[in-house]
Amino acid sequence: MRLLAAIAIATGIALLAAAPPTPTPPAPSAPPAVTWGVAPSSAKGPNGRPAFTYKLDPGATLTDYVAVTNHSARPLTLNLYASDAVTTAQGGFDLLAGGQKSTDAGAWVRFTGATVTIPSTSRLDIPFTLTVPSNATPGDHAGGIVASLAATTADTQGNQVAVDHRVGARIYLRVTGELRPALTVEDLRVRHTGSLNPLAGGTLTATFTVRNTGNVRLTGQPTLAASGPFGLGRRSTDGEALTEILPGGELTTTVRMTGVPPLFRLTASAAVTPAAVGDQALDPQPPSGTARTAVWAVPWPQTGLLVLLALVGWALIAARRRQTREIARAVAAAREKGRAEASRETERTTDGREAAVAVALGANPRPSGDSGPPDRPVSDADRRSPGHHNRQPNIDRRVRDER
Repeated sequence: MRLLAAIAIATGIALLAAAPPTPTPPAPSAPPAVTWGVAPSSAKGPNGRPAFTYKLDPGATLTDYVAVTNHSARPLTLNLYASDAVTTAQGGFDLLAGGQKSTDAGAWVRFTGATVTIPSTSRLDIPFTLTVPSNATPGDHAGGIVASLAATTADTQGNQVAVDHRVGARIYLRVTGELRPALTVEDLRVRHTGSLNPLAGGTLTATFTVRNTGNVRLTGQPTLAASGPFGLGRRSTDGEALTEILPGGELTTTVRMTGVPPLFRLTASAAVTPAAVGDQALDPQPPSGTARTAVWAVPWPQTGLLVLLALVGWALIAARRRQTREIARAVAAAREKGRAEASRETERTTDGREAAVAVALGANPRPSGDSGPPDRPVSDADRRSPGHHNRQPNIDRRVRDER
């Protein structure tokens, strides 16, 4: 029975393996891609203008055209409107979101209809009017004309999300009157990053916000300068030129400076020199916006190197002093030994001379330790001969008496 069961199982597996796979239902075909474009135009078609650029007095009105082109193979129904422009934090040109209300140039544009239907692979030149309020402030006002397509899509969790696909053309309007170009530097943050190489400087990184506080769209050239106490080691560098900043707009930029010596306490200053956009001219040249702050730059690698050099110097000095003391002790010991040997040599020489003199005079050398006078040699006159009286003359006796 077990053998039959095993055969049945094996046959079932083989039949399953040989069975044709279940056909997969075809995926739903994606809708064809749609593309469209927006450009300045005339009543007869696009005229090559990169943007809608105007210079008008307060209260003026004009009529212009925008070309909306459908590049798709099916008709498109698009929302058509104008919006205010803003400068992004990274320096980009953008328009307000579709749900936000415009209060500047975007609110001064009017279309005859809010939507437009464009046949496939076709273009429509649509008129609009722009009316400048009589109380409009002098200077630059920016916006854009937008043709958008609303759609819904699913996010990663399967939720339906509304998406607004927008294509637009820029509007640059300058209202006549007094121009006041100005840029300011705000929120300056600086940090110093030291190098592991004690012979190299560190990196100074400055991040700051540039705000257009004037009424003219501007670009600018940022500069970063740094110096130590009393202006020591002053250095400066230029950052990348800024993109255009609309009036009231701001952007954040970063400037880095390498090879900055760590002088404990650094004074860093950031400046931006305003510059005109395109073929505009700034007369007179507005002052630069500046900001200043202080940052610690402790030379840890240099301090470690100095400590190491000090320890090496101390070790060398201590070794030299120890060597000097050892040499002095060796010299003193050699001198003492020399004196002792010289003293012993002198005693041997003296004893030898005394013994030689005693032998030469015929006298026995004095025994060691005898401190008496040396023996006087005996003359032949003093020696007594056998059979003779050893008597001195009387004259000698008298002479001694007279003495």
